[in-house]
Amino acid sequence: MAVQSTAAAATQSATVSPESPGTSPSADAGYGTSFGPAAALSCRECGTRFPLSPIFACQECFGPLEVAYDLPLGDPDELRRRIEAGPASIWRYAPLLPVPADVAERPNLNPGWTKLIKADNLARELGVTGGLYVKDDSGNPTHSFKDRVVAIALEAARTFGLTTLSCSSTGNLAGAVGAAAARAGLRSCVFIPHDLESAKVVMAAVYGGELVAIEGSYDDVNRFCSELIGDPIGEGWGFVNVNLRPYYGEGSKTLAYEIAEQLGWRLPDNLVIPIASGSQLTKIDKGLKELIALGLVEDKPYRIYGAQAEGCSPVSAAFKAGHDVVRPVKPDTIAKSLAIGNPADGPYVLDITRRTGGTVEDVTDEQIVDAIALLARTEGVFAETAGGVTVGVLRKLIETGQLDPAAETVVLNTGDGLKTLDAVAGTGPTATIRPTLSAFREAGLA
Repeated sequence: MAVQSTAAAATQSATVSPESPGTSPSADAGYGTSFGPAAALSCRECGTRFPLSPIFACQECFGPLEVAYDLPLGDPDELRRRIEAGPASIWRYAPLLPVPADVAERPNLNPGWTKLIKADNLARELGVTGGLYVKDDSGNPTHSFKDRVVAIALEAARTFGLTTLSCSSTGNLAGAVGAAAARAGLRSCVFIPHDLESAKVVMAAVYGGELVAIEGSYDDVNRFCSELIGDPIGEGWGFVNVNLRPYYGEGSKTLAYEIAEQLGWRLPDNLVIPIASGSQLTKIDKGLKELIALGLVEDKPYRIYGAQAEGCSPVSAAFKAGHDVVRPVKPDTIAKSLAIGNPADGPYVLDITRRTGGTVEDVTDEQIVDAIALLARTEGVFAETAGGVTVGVLRKLIETGQLDPAAETVVLNTGDGLKTLDAVAGTGPTATIRPTLSAFREAGLA
């Protein structure tokens, strides 16, 4: 099924017009060019626009806000050359992001431009004939895609004069915030569920910021942070996934930009994307539409598939039931980075997967572990549990006929398997032998 949007429609949604009905003044509140092509915050529900500021909910309908742009609609060949001449990081796309032009010169972690691996071995194993790629974001500074979103949020925090960087996190985001704040010379204070994987706890704590474990699930942590942000204690705090969320979310668009550029400025047929809050999936779709609007890629149909763990699959359940509303669940899965029982962007994920002709599927914990091993064995990529979810879902989609194996497909691995060692704790030596050739032969290894 073709994408039900055109380049013109995408351009209209990406461009802010101060004369548009129902639009609040789009002045940048004295922030000058600190937000590059960003023109305002726009409500995803009612379209009301607000000045660029540290807010995340519409004052008219309480809908979520996202960044709207005056994108550089000009010669696409010149824009491509400008991007290709940029740094090997997300900052090559600074002309399309809410950041200042000199962002690459500021102290930050410079994430992005991670490998797009042509996964021929995995393709043969799964029966994919149209080409299969793994976008491996484990190569980021703190070994997950969260470095992308935090980098954008950090620039917003600097512009707004915020002094403490914070978040609610299932693990990867906590480490990304701690590292980014340390590099930028800001204080960090991050909040996590009390039962996270030990590797993620250590990685979040090592950067020297404050790490606070909350008794409860991620959703409990998120509710606490929402209360803190409205309290005088939270004055001057930038919660990257709360009051800075509109900017934070834009970091995920860079995955779409990189995939298209690394494919030779074209779009794949299919993308398989993990779902936690759902923001990554929705922003990748936004990025693809912007590429089309700018003329950087040819307008063509693409399908987006969402991937969840069965033990936390509220979006998958809603998709299969034909619902437009996502019913919250209590997470129970080894894929803790995806264990968000009440995903904020769930309804938008449903819209996008249905619009593009994709679907939302889930896999069991056992299938996640099998998929981690499969990706490692075939492509030498050790994925965390979220990567096991996407590869496992890809295999399930092919086996059930929901994804055409003759179509070109990109699957996302969003983090490093060293963060979730508990999931593959049963893996170990093939054999333990005496240091002799006879022992080697006796073990059947010769």
